[in-house]
Amino acid sequence: MTDESIRDNADAHRYELPVGGDVAVVTYNLSGQNLMITETLVPEALEGQGIASRLVKHVVADARRRGLLILPVCPFFAAWLQKHPEHVDVVHPTYRQILGLT
Repeated sequence: MTDESIRDNADAHRYELPVGGDVAVVTYNLSGQNLMITETLVPEALEGQGIASRLVKHVVADARRRGLLILPVCPFFAAWLQKHPEHVDVVHPTYRQILGLT
């Protein structure tokens, strides 16, 4: 299930979640069916509110819907996937092995 407040700004290669006057983002590079997640950025004022996890859940759902495989280079994104192995189907096979999700 995707979060309607989050938008994919394809021109900027990032998912964006505006909260108040701030914007939390997940940056990515898309190559074919591979979605490389490079960074998750949450403004300090928004930390500790589950914003990053909300973004990750949205990106995972969007990747699944679009038939993309995630390459989680971002440490936060990779750690979240390790804690939620039920989403292994959207992780690229190489990263499944790297993250111990096989």
